[in-house]
Amino acid sequence: MLQNYFKTAIRNLMRYKGFSAINILSLTIGLIGCFVIGLFVWDEKQFDKSIPGGENVYRVYTERQESGNTSYMAVGAPVYATFLQRTFPEVEATARIMMINDKYLLEVGDNKAYEEKGIFVDSSFFSVFPLKFAAGDAATALLAPSTIVLNQQLAKQYFGNNNPIGKTIKIDNEDFTVKGVLAEMPSHFHLDFRYVMSLPSITLPAERMEKWTWSQFYSYVKLKPGTDVNKLQEKFQAHVVEKVRPTLESDNTTFLPYFQHLHDIHLNSADFVYDNAVRGNASYVKGLSIIAIFVLIIACFNFINLATARSFRRAKEIGVRKVIGADRKQLIVQFIGETILLSVISVILAATVTYFVVPLLNDFTGKNIEFNLFTNPLLLLTILASAVVIGVLAGIYPAMVLSGFQPIKVLKSMKPTSPSGGTNWIRQGLVVVQFALSALLIVSAIIVYKQMSYLNTKDIGFNNEQVIYFQMRGEVADKLEAFKSELKSNPNVLSVTAGYGLPGDQFAGDGVKIPGKDGEKSISSKLFIGDHDYIKTLGFKIIAGRDFSKEMTTDVDEAFIINETAVKDFGFDTPEKALGQPIYWPKWGANPGDPVKKGKVIGVVQDFHYKSLHEKVTASVIQIYPPVALKVAAKLSTSNIKSTIDHINNTWNRFSPGFPLDYKFMDETYGKMYESEQKLSSLLWIFTLMAIIVGSMGLFALAAFSAEQRTKEIGIRKVLGASVLNIMGLLSKQFVVLVLVSSIIAFPIAWYAMNKWLENFPYRISISWWVFAVAGIAAVVVALITVSFQTIKAAVSNPVKSLRTE
Repeated sequence: MLQNYFKTAIRNLMRYKGFSAINILSLTIGLIGCFVIGLFVWDEKQFDKSIPGGENVYRVYTERQESGNTSYMAVGAPVYATFLQRTFPEVEATARIMMINDKYLLEVGDNKAYEEKGIFVDSSFFSVFPLKFAAGDAATALLAPSTIVLNQQLAKQYFGNNNPIGKTIKIDNEDFTVKGVLAEMPSHFHLDFRYVMSLPSITLPAERMEKWTWSQFYSYVKLKPGTDVNKLQEKFQAHVVEKVRPTLESDNTTFLPYFQHLHDIHLNSADFVYDNAVRGNASYVKGLSIIAIFVLIIACFNFINLATARSFRRAKEIGVRKVIGADRKQLIVQFIGETILLSVISVILAATVTYFVVPLLNDFTGKNIEFNLFTNPLLLLTILASAVVIGVLAGIYPAMVLSGFQPIKVLKSMKPTSPSGGTNWIRQGLVVVQFALSALLIVSAIIVYKQMSYLNTKDIGFNNEQVIYFQMRGEVADKLEAFKSELKSNPNVLSVTAGYGLPGDQFAGDGVKIPGKDGEKSISSKLFIGDHDYIKTLGFKIIAGRDFSKEMTTDVDEAFIINETAVKDFGFDTPEKALGQPIYWPKWGANPGDPVKKGKVIGVVQDFHYKSLHEKVTASVIQIYPPVALKVAAKLSTSNIKSTIDHINNTWNRFSPGFPLDYKFMDETYGKMYESEQKLSSLLWIFTLMAIIVGSMGLFALAAFSAEQRTKEIGIRKVLGASVLNIMGLLSKQFVVLVLVSSIIAFPIAWYAMNKWLENFPYRISISWWVFAVAGIAAVVVALITVSFQTIKAAVSNPVKSLRTE
């Protein structure tokens, strides 16, 4: 019997080639989307799952309230870890990572290069994260200052096949002793590093390490099994509220520590600032999963629609089978078997295409996802099982309809009906759902594209184009003015500045004091330290007051420039009234006789975005303080960029021959801040196109079926004088109405969903009415184009052929 069912299924596939091809192809497209997104989602959920003891590891992050704004910082004070370790017995171990974004020059003999992904950590780091060592002892590797642990790639790169343990490697011209070599790193670890240096290698004042307001460390805590993390978190927070907050000086900032489970860091830290983790985005993962399911649902609905539509062609076959003894159960099994066969064929095609798509996905996402059914039998079984499930779910309704035909009616050439009736309404309902999902995706894709365009084109308050910047090394810092003069000797170098803190790069979160009638008020702010050319080089827009001036000798010791938000937060009312207002700043590394810089506001600049538009602008202070100059930035002309870079490189080599020049362009740095949204936008357009294609394929087949069912009606209308346009309008009207209904259903859902997404952005577009108009028109145009071939074909056909049997 099964053999007979199989033969019948193959014959029907061959007999209705067009319908079968559309069914298989649409289901294949839907499955490809599901497979690709399924692999991506599975990979995203594997992060930190392979870390031994990871179920008891938490990261301590900080919720910060500043001037009415709430932000979540991945970093916290260095005292977080030490306080937890010495106060709570349920804490097994803690470890800190110091936030460092710089590259370091690694050097062994003549072999040297700048290397990224180096971190400074506590000696207990490998107790919290017990990574495997290929050489060395994890327990003692980072106990002493100037010690380092390399990964295998770097060990091979700098020491070849020699054992590096105990050997010296220079880090920015300082000697470090190699104490360990890591074995292969876990493939899904939220910390991405290539070498680890001991935290004692950095000389940090003991009193600063006990401060609660110096947020420069990523703190991890490993709890003893069975610990109630919520109770521990409450006790820690209570200490901060009762003991720490009363001692803080800042009036506009409060903070509270929270514990984040290790397994949640990758996907649930998208809105964290100052994060060094390899981050995903749980919202985007869920969104993409839903979109992939949408496409698969559309494909399955196609199958249901086409199967029920095709049922009228198989009415006599069903009648004959029932007359000769086939019961309804046998017919249902046969038709579901045919559906499963189609599903299996689609799965095989989809798996084949996915195999070739996965490398493209890896290039796009930077992942290393594998898709090999022969080496992963569990994946193979899962996919085959999904083929059966999809086949059953997609085929159960058509099987019920087909098996319910009454043999007497179909053998007398009467119109067959299902026991429940209303199959036409079911088909129309499925078309509405298909195009509602398509319209939703169209609206979403347009809004994401608009938001991305807004992020990339919004005025950020300064000009970051053609600005090159790099860290000072070697003798550049000692001969800074001479170095700047040499750079400016090239006419294409328009301006040069040096300091600590650049937009898009590292800067300080530091407090200032505003003296008043009731004493000094401490206020948190972002601190940017430059020189007399800082404002000019970066193109900040002065809206009140003046720029720093070399002619004003007091500017170095007494001048501050603030942004518009600082005017409000500092209580200065307006930019004009802010001029001349006093500001005090506790100097960094100041001698006891001169601990505070007392100055006044000489200018106000337009608010500028020092980070991405994911973060709201806060109070910012710009000043001159030469002792902490760290980086150089230069504004370049748009002409002869290559020769200008060569000039900068040659100048650098004369001043710092021991360090290669390592530079970045500021606009490229800003562009990287929106990579995840750019990828989301691209994926949305891809899946929207897939949904439209799949939906259109089903609509095309239904239009063909509709035209075939109304062949004689069309012939009679033409004989009675109906024009080609009349016939086309007649056949197209029902589909246009269905698409319009689907748009009316989809638009409120799309509006709500995209408003929720836009809430993640402090700076965002408003959703305009024309977005929905464009989506609706696009859906109608797609529908008209899809059905036009069949309607034109029916409208121009010769009525004699369709009526000759009457």
